[in-house]
Amino acid sequence: MGSSSQGSAAVAAAAQVDLCALDFIPVFAKEMIAGGVAGAFSKTAIAPLERVKILLQTRTSEFGSLGVLKSLKKLRQHDGVKGFYKGNGASVLRIVPYAALHFMAYERYRCWILNNCPSLGTGPLVDLLAGSASGGTAVLCTYPLDLARTKLAFQVNSSDQLSSALKRASPQPTYGGIMDVFRGVYSEGGLRALYRGVGPTLMGILPYAGLKFYIYEGLKTHVPEDYKNSVTLKLSCGAAAGLFGQTLTYPLDVVRRQMQVQNQQQHGQFGGPRITGTFQGLMAIKQTQGWRQLFAGLSLNYIKVVPSVAIGFTAYDTMKHLLKIPPREK
Repeated sequence: MGSSSQGSAAVAAAAQVDLCALDFIPVFAKEMIAGGVAGAFSKTAIAPLERVKILLQTRTSEFGSLGVLKSLKKLRQHDGVKGFYKGNGASVLRIVPYAALHFMAYERYRCWILNNCPSLGTGPLVDLLAGSASGGTAVLCTYPLDLARTKLAFQVNSSDQLSSALKRASPQPTYGGIMDVFRGVYSEGGLRALYRGVGPTLMGILPYAGLKFYIYEGLKTHVPEDYKNSVTLKLSCGAAAGLFGQTLTYPLDVVRRQMQVQNQQQHGQFGGPRITGTFQGLMAIKQTQGWRQLFAGLSLNYIKVVPSVAIGFTAYDTMKHLLKIPPREK
């Protein structure tokens, strides 16, 4: 009996220590932890769809004419089940700091705007500005990891005649991991090469990140208080925000992907000049590959946006609750 009481007391004491330990963690650090966990969960859940999207955007000669299911089937034949997650290590390694910075910076920028720009009010416009600024901050800090993820996902262990002909015409380096990508890219063009494609990335992420928070937070303000913690509500609001934002900014994502991998491809493989800038890239892709290529993989993006945003926002809110992050107004 005494032993049972002592055990209960020990558990209660341990719980009290844990609670006290949480109190010593700064709020911004808790927000970074919550954002990083949310990003890792959401990105891993949609990794197979993300890789197929990259292949549709960049390897038009092999995957451009295939649908989502056929692309997944072909990818499994060439790379096996593990092929669905090729590049996911780089993706998660990137998304953890990216999401951590994104969510934390959003909360910090939002507080700064409210405290220093009272003329803007407290409506969704603040979320639009804070979301855009936080998205740009996160991209600049983590872009080389996104470049590495794209180059790893671009590689396909293919033995068909078309792919073999392309390899003979323009030998492509084979990367064994993230650090291998960094070494190879840096040797090609130095530090600047690690940021190839960052221009269209920023042009795409600034409006997308802003619209995502603008729509998500705006929709949440128009529902009863009792439903604001509903998973269904988060799914609906997040899906609307993601779908609308992605449609407007998707062509810039296509330009970014092709800029990231073009040094691996046969020069002029798409029948046009190399992409050197955002607007030049948009025009080059439209003229040589057709305007449809600017939206290649968009339907797949729609499929993955819903679970990605739902898991991301739900995990973030759950972690905020577990880490005892106070409400914004406090």
